[in-house]
Amino acid sequence: MYAIIQIAGKQFKVKPGMVLNVPTLDLEPGKKVNVERVLAYSDGKSLEVGTPELTNVDIDGTVVAHGRAKKIIVFKKKRRKGYQKKQGHRQGYTQIKVEGIAPAKPAAKKKVVKADVEVTAAKPAAKKTTAAKKPAAKKATAAKKPAAKKTTAAKKPAAKKAPKADKGE
Repeated sequence: MYAIIQIAGKQFKVKPGMVLNVPTLDLEPGKKVNVERVLAYSDGKSLEVGTPELTNVDIDGTVVAHGRAKKIIVFKKKRRKGYQKKQGHRQGYTQIKVEGIAPAKPAAKKKVVKADVEVTAAKPAAKKTTAAKKPAAKKATAAKKPAAKKTTAAKKPAAKKAPKADKGE
């Protein structure tokens, strides 16, 4: 007998009596845990798969302890740049002991009495306007000024350079 469950976005295959590490839960050790998201259940003879989850299976567990996993090293380096960065990380977890997997008792069916009442919602009458809608007035565009003409002002004559004196004379 086993079940596939989802806790904190991760999926686990659990069996009765099994101890598993799940992402940290906000519960104290010794508290009961009831898993709500059961994705699949097998009793050894048949397999039930939820669409997306099963509502007729209960999984009970108890929080055993909280802890932190083994340290992993995160090392970044860019060659020939003198850049190195070393960082460590320890992920937290909660240990849960699965006490039992059982199909839930079918809930007593509630009788639902529906009254045959016709609900008619009166739609408000559309307002009729006698004035015809006027087309949007076009905005008057201001006449663009012609671009300023580039006038070629009389260029100043370049300063005359004195002729170089020959060294040979």
